[in-house]
Amino acid sequence: MIISCNNIKKTFVDKEVLKNISFHIEDYEKVALIGNNGAGKTTLFKILTKEMYPDDGIITFSKDCQIGYLKQNMDLSSDRTVYDELVSVFDEVIALEEKLHEMENEIAKTSSLDLIHAYDKMRGEFEDRKGYEYKSLVKGVLKGLGFDESVYEKPVSILSGGQKNRVALGKLLLQEPTLLLLDEPTNHLDIEAIEWLEGFLRNYKGAVLIISHDRYFLDKIVTKVVHVEFGRSFVYNGNYSDYMLKSEKEYEIAMKHFEKQQKEIAHQQAVISKLKQFNREKSIKRARSREKALEKIEVMDLPMIDNKPMQLTLTPRITSGNDVLFTDHLGKSFDDAVLFENMNLSIKKGDKVALVGPNGVGKTTVFRMLLGKTEPTTGSYRLGSNVMIGYYDQEHSTLDTSNTIMEEIQSAFPELKNGEIRNVLAAFLFTGEDVFKPISTLSGGERGRVALAKIMLSKANFLILDEPTNHLDILSKEILESAILNYEGTVLYVSHDRYFINQTASKIVEMSSTGTKEYLGDYDYYTEKKKELTAISASTSDSSASKHLSAMSNTSSIASTSEPASSAKLDRQKQKEEQARVRRIQNQLTKVEEAISEAEDRVSYIDEQLCLEEVYSDFEKSKDFLQEKENLSEQIASLYDEWETLSEQL
Repeated sequence: MIISCNNIKKTFVDKEVLKNISFHIEDYEKVALIGNNGAGKTTLFKILTKEMYPDDGIITFSKDCQIGYLKQNMDLSSDRTVYDELVSVFDEVIALEEKLHEMENEIAKTSSLDLIHAYDKMRGEFEDRKGYEYKSLVKGVLKGLGFDESVYEKPVSILSGGQKNRVALGKLLLQEPTLLLLDEPTNHLDIEAIEWLEGFLRNYKGAVLIISHDRYFLDKIVTKVVHVEFGRSFVYNGNYSDYMLKSEKEYEIAMKHFEKQQKEIAHQQAVISKLKQFNREKSIKRARSREKALEKIEVMDLPMIDNKPMQLTLTPRITSGNDVLFTDHLGKSFDDAVLFENMNLSIKKGDKVALVGPNGVGKTTVFRMLLGKTEPTTGSYRLGSNVMIGYYDQEHSTLDTSNTIMEEIQSAFPELKNGEIRNVLAAFLFTGEDVFKPISTLSGGERGRVALAKIMLSKANFLILDEPTNHLDILSKEILESAILNYEGTVLYVSHDRYFINQTASKIVEMSSTGTKEYLGDYDYYTEKKKELTAISASTSDSSASKHLSAMSNTSSIASTSEPASSAKLDRQKQKEEQARVRRIQNQLTKVEEAISEAEDRVSYIDEQLCLEEVYSDFEKSKDFLQEKENLSEQIASLYDEWETLSEQL
């Protein structure tokens, strides 16, 4: 067991944030810590890292437990480059490397056997601490987290907040602490980087406790969920989807028990009242006996779901035509550098479309074009009849921070009655006195909910949403999902939240610098279809090629179907070229694997030689062997990099 929490309590002034938190984490276990914003998740992280202390309760750590903590916003200030910042994790290893070189020089002068033995022991430690591979590990983490090589030599101090967070995450992963505490680790990552992080954490040789609103991410990684609700913790084995099913079932069972008990209490009270009405000695005794029995009953609390939103259905005030948006080979260039081209889209009324693609491909630029804020370089786009756009941007620039929430909605929609406004705001979790909060005091997630309420109330019938789930907690995401699913207009959005895409998209458009591809379905369908198409492309068999040649030799068949045959010929030619390319990569892979095997065999041979007295007692021989081993280790690291590149291509 790595860590155990028992009855943890924490109060701030007069608010009891944590009342009874109990759970434990085993070795290598991957655990999600979930709950609404303000439930006390980050407070619990600070208690675990001893930044603050609980008012009551016991926390037990395993011996030699090391904790690594990634905060939501890491204030990473450093004059080092991005690469050097991550390499600094291995400062002790680098110091060992320098010490080894110093010892080599000393051995050359003295030929001391004691020094040679000490050198060999230190070299073993250097190898165990990844001395021969730390540079490759650093580059692998940087690449996985989406850093281009052009960023490696940039100072950390000039990076954006999101990039600094990624650098901090990279350092933490390389440090490999016993327990990783990750607070929203997928913020600032695109889907490709999130998928890389999923693989890294699944194979991580330590325990992980994650706060995240990315439900798809949690589904892929965790095997236990700790839900913090009303200051208490509830533990569920399984991933996020398992937790959802189990918690809903528990709520249903608890409600049935509560209703049954309430019914029984009401029945007993009615019987007691009737017995008292008889006003006889026996009946009064029986009434008192029942009253005593009733007093002994431990009355159940009403089962509650923390801030469960009301359902919301919004109908656009103006109905658009059936054709909402059409783009024809749309493209954008900056100073002769092509950002994207050949973007072809056709969106119909009622479509819910997710636009996906790597960061920097131009998704937000497309939105700016549709809003008339920038002109396309090539191609054109056309909006349908009666189409009115409502735009949600990540920065919430449409909000006036001097207003209260109520004033913001009233000023935008003066025709709405206060009761109508309050109903909509309640659906977005603003109830009671909350509606009079100044927007300037709201969190990012709360501002997002206000902006979404405004856009849903507008006359828009075509919603364009840029990362609408950023800064939203899980409950707020569920509100947005419900609003989009019940919205009778059309929606086009960019999001890295795969669970959200799965819940809301009827079509996915994958955008690259060279064009777009459409997939009719949710995110799971999109990923499965991509795998299927990749497999078909990569597994073209020799038999299909031979059939192709046989068909080509049949001149009568070609003559009778000249146009289809010509098209088929081109397709088969492409398949043949692809097959040849695959074979070339496979041959290269085989050669690299053989080179790795030979180099590693040679390293094993050198290790054996260095154990022989006639070698370790001869300084020149041992020095030559050690130099060769160091060269081979660098060669092996380079070969593994080449092998990974070829494997990705294949």
